[in-house]
Amino acid sequence: MTREEAIASLDEVIAALGTFDITTVRASVGMYLVCKAIHRQTDIRVLLTGEVSDELFGYKYTDFAPGPQAFEAESRKRVRELHLYDVLRADRCISVHSMEARVPFGELAFVEYVMSIDPRRKMNVYGKGKYLLRHAFEGTYLPADLLMREKAAFSDAVGHSLRDELQRYAERCYSDAEFETKRRQYTHARPFTKESLLYRELFESFYPGQSGMISGFWMPNRNWAGCDVDDPSARVLSNYGDSAK
Repeated sequence: MTREEAIASLDEVIAALGTFDITTVRASVGMYLVCKAIHRQTDIRVLLTGEVSDELFGYKYTDFAPGPQAFEAESRKRVRELHLYDVLRADRCISVHSMEARVPFGELAFVEYVMSIDPRRKMNVYGKGKYLLRHAFEGTYLPADLLMREKAAFSDAVGHSLRDELQRYAERCYSDAEFETKRRQYTHARPFTKESLLYRELFESFYPGQSGMISGFWMPNRNWAGCDVDDPSARVLSNYGDSAK
């Protein structure tokens, strides 16, 4: 996909999603365009997708959880919010292209089983995020280098250029003065970057006055040391690219 395709898709993506959340929009651009290509270029109509593994086994930022109980509480919170973020993205990006999703990690019996595991075993104490999930597939058809490679943020388009391009585009849309004036008209989930203002204005064009259906921005738990960041991307965390540092 090209920068031009990504930026041109923003209207369609936000109209389909019904959200202004930063990381959801970023990740949805890539997923939306991939699903669009699958629909147009193949006869595949049912897709397997990997949502819910982060919520169950940990994000990069949950490496900073101060203890097992905090890790578990965060996991349960994220599972309860799935419909607002990752599952919303997967459902809308796939269904808007007349396809169906299958979400193995979201199967209820599996979720209940993982949530019953002692959270001390799910925390990153192995030097590798989501180690239990990786370990479960050892000795299978997955090559070891793929199974153990470090996580790359899909909301940054994995190759990392998409987030930068979207931010540069948003910077050109508003002067600093315009940004301050326009952001202050919103009291709920006030935009805090030009990128977030761009998404909010597109959202309001499709869903005027309905921002309350989104509780707020997906962000790491800023109460934890190492997580008080101003962007939801895992790239801004000190442990991105490594584990347990």
